Formats: sequence, C-alpha cells, structure tokens
Amino acid sequence: MQPSSNKTGVQAGSAARAALPIAALAGLAASGFLCIVTETLPAGLLPQIASGLGISEAIAGQLVAVYALGSLLAAIPLTSMTQGRRRRPVLLATIICFVVGNTLTALAGSITVVLVARFVAGCAAGLAWGIVAGYARSIVRADQTGPAMALAMVGVPLALSLGVPIGTFLGGLVGWRGSFLILSALSVVLIGWVIFKVPDAPGRTGDDRPSLRRVVATPGIIPILLVILAWMTGHNILYTYIAPFATAASARVDLVLLAFGISSLVGIWIVGRLVDRMLRMLVLLAIGSFAAIAFLLTFAGGQGLAVYAAAIVWGLGFGGAGAMMQTASADAAGDGVDLAQAMVTTAWNLAIAVGGALGGVLLTTGGTTLLPPAVVVLTLIAFLIALAARRFAFPPGHRSTSASQL
Repeated sequence: MQPSSNKTGVQAGSAARAALPIAALAGLAASGFLCIVTETLPAGLLPQIASGLGISEAIAGQLVAVYALGSLLAAIPLTSMTQGRRRRPVLLATIICFVVGNTLTALAGSITVVLVARFVAGCAAGLAWGIVAGYARSIVRADQTGPAMALAMVGVPLALSLGVPIGTFLGGLVGWRGSFLILSALSVVLIGWVIFKVPDAPGRTGDDRPSLRRVVATPGIIPILLVILAWMTGHNILYTYIAPFATAASARVDLVLLAFGISSLVGIWIVGRLVDRMLRMLVLLAIGSFAAIAFLLTFAGGQGLAVYAAAIVWGLGFGGAGAMMQTASADAAGDGVDLAQAMVTTAWNLAIAVGGALGGVLLTTGGTTLLPPAVVVLTLIAFLIALAARRFAFPPGHRSTSASQL
C-alpha cells in the first residue's frame, strides 16, 4: 500500500501545482507588457515620428512624457475609485483604451491629436498598474500569491527592457504608424484572452481598504519613492533620446538597443535569482553602475565603442529595477501593498514625464552632450538616498531576516 500512498501524494502535489492559473496570470502579465510597450514605443521611433508629423525630435519625445503624465495623474485616484468594482471589467476597460489610443496615434495627422490619444492611453495604464497586483492575488489560493505575483508582473521588466528595441524593429518593417496599429491589433487579441482565460474577481470592501495617508506614512515608503524618482528620471533623460544620442556618436541605434535589451534580460535573471538574499546590494550596484557609465559618457559619449559598452552595463543594472523597487515597496508597505504599488506607478511615471521633458530641454539647449552630466547628478542623488535608507527601505541581509527585525 505504501507505493500507492506515495503515488497519491505525488498526484496531489502535482494537482496543487497545476492549480496555479497560468493562462490567467499570463493575461495579466501581457496587460503589464502592453502598458509599458505602448509607453516606450515612441522612444525607438523618434526620427520617424518627427519626420512624419513635421516636428522636432524633442517634441516627438513628449509622446513618452504625456503618456507618463496620464499614468501618474490617474494611478492613485482611479485605483481608489474602482477598488469596489469587479476586476475583469475594469481591466478590459483599460485595454480598450489602449486600442483607441494606439489607433488614433497611428491615424492622426497632427501632433495635438496624438498627444491627446497618448494622454488617454496613459490614464488607462495608470489604472491597469493599480489593479494588476491585487487582481493576481485575488484569483489564486493564499499559498500561491508569491508565484502568482512573480508571473503576473514578469511583463513589466520584459517590456521595460524590450519596448524601445521592439519599436525600432517594427519601425524598420512597417513604419511608425504601422507599429502603433500592430499594438492595437495585439490589444484586441488580449481582450479576447482576458474574456476567455482570466476569471473575474470582486473588488475590495470598504473595511478592507487601507488609507493612503497610512501607507504614505509607513517607514521606508518615502525613501523608495524618492529613489525611483531620481533614478528613473536620470534613466529616461538618456533612454528617451537614445536615438539622437547614439546617432551623434556614430553608433547604430538598433545595435545599441539590442545590447541594452539583451543585457537587461540578463539583469532580470540575476535579480530574480538574488533579490531575496541581497536586495540592498543589488539596488546599490544597479544605481552605482548607472552613475559610472553616465560619468563615462560625459567624457566619451561621442565615441561609438563607449556607447555600446555603456548600453551593456546600463542594461544589466536596469533590467531588474522594476522587480527591485516593487519588492522593496511590498516589504515596506505590508498590507498596504496595493496603494504602495499605485504610488510606485505614480513615481515611476512622474520620472518618465520629467525625464522626457527635461531631456527635451537639454537636447534643444545644448544637444546630446548635456544629457550624461544631468544623469550623473540624478543617479548620485538616488544612490545616496538608497545608501542612507538602510533600516526600512533597503535593509541588508536576506529579506525574510530583515523583515523579522523590523
């Protein structure tokens, strides 16, 4: 009878593992991927968009900034307003907004229409970010929330790493308008996937909603948000205008982005393996290495080889940035993780908007040579904040040990 019991136990364990709704969580991950790719796509198409609409590349860069502005303005209020509504209709509404926004962007003949369409899509992205984390937890058992969150959020770092390279690749095949139409088509497919594969879930009751004031006051949250603001603003100053920067150094934009994308994927893998054991060290290494390559580009940014090398180091540090900041905020926030996630989204998109706008001003004022020095200043600020935030935001040691000491 013993072999039979062992077989039964193995089957039960396999059934438990199989109970994780992979298809549903993949739909949530695809929603996150769509949010970020829609946001970052213009950065790889700046020359084409500028030429097609008869505007400067600095103005074309605001397509990223205005999308981020919509996300940062909408994330917290829309997430709060829709907490009591069922999750699937809310998610579907956000994806429909992507269809409309990307289609209008592709067909528009003026920059005004494009900016309005991008702002609306950005608002939808802010709401999507506010609900995906809680949605993933609500459709699995309590003991599955860890794996579920990991799977549901995997689209974020992938899109952050690949969004611009995808845009550049698609732009070379079908042009910038065709690239946005492809995103619209993919959004329609995702709508069908969500309807048929992602189960609905109820919203949160009034008694189950932590207050925004309490989450903001949680020790560690403010330093994490400040690190995101400084680090990601610096990142987006350079990332949004990587096409003109690489061109000025006689480097091929597609190869620079390919190097960045591949090294970012390696960075994602490294962070996934080590984040539980050395979150603090990973954060400091990622920010510190970015400051170092920005310093290098300040003096050697006109040399193609330096740009390629910088892209590799930059991608390694940036690939796991989303996972590191989300992990840190979740550890610090405790039961306020939903609102903390919305706040991280707001800070991240504020950094994208400010980075795009500030980068545009620098590009117009003094050209690409002004971009790296600004990045150096911002990343040093982020590094010093992370270094000082040792107790609650980025504690040393294993995450479980650090949490038990708080």
